[in-house]
Amino acid sequence: MAIVWSEFAQVAVAHLLAVASPGPDFALVLRQSLGRSRREALWTSWGIGAGILLHVAGSLLGLGLLLRGSPALFNAVKIAGAGYLAWIGWQALRARPRTDDGAGTGTVRAASVRGAFATGLLTNALNPKATLFFVSLYALLVDPRTPKAVQAGYGLWMAVATGLWFSLVSVLFTRPAVRSRFLRFGHWIDRAMGVVLLAFALHLATAALP
Repeated sequence: MAIVWSEFAQVAVAHLLAVASPGPDFALVLRQSLGRSRREALWTSWGIGAGILLHVAGSLLGLGLLLRGSPALFNAVKIAGAGYLAWIGWQALRARPRTDDGAGTGTVRAASVRGAFATGLLTNALNPKATLFFVSLYALLVDPRTPKAVQAGYGLWMAVATGLWFSLVSVLFTRPAVRSRFLRFGHWIDRAMGVVLLAFALHLATAALP
């Protein structure tokens, strides 16, 4: 049991460092927080957390190793991920000035909530770097003799921790004092986040080139 707790600690620290680093997930949550509503930002955060479960399931089933061993398949995932990020980035670039603060205290349409969750899920799930991270994490830090149920527990912890981290980001950046400073320039922030997401998409696309 002591070995399992030691192993879990290593996995948790490695994941914490990875999730806190800037990337497409952070850019997306920041855009949702400043440009949409708190509720949508929170649902996006938990969509990202759910995407972690897909990577973990793939790692446990050996799909991650299959993906890494097949350059053509891995490049196809990169292209799909780049296309999706580019689409989100393009939508952000088209943002227009808003007249209300969109603080998220009112009613948000169910479709918007579902869309926010799906956006977070797909952004994380289609990130090939995330796939490689979890494959490497399990290969390097997790003993193959560790029960699969325990390994799945690691994944559940990382999914919840991810959701909580981005929920914290959502709450911080949707505070009235913060949003009020950004409201007048909200559409420019959207467009800046669009440029960032397009840059990530371009990086993925060029990485898929021979």
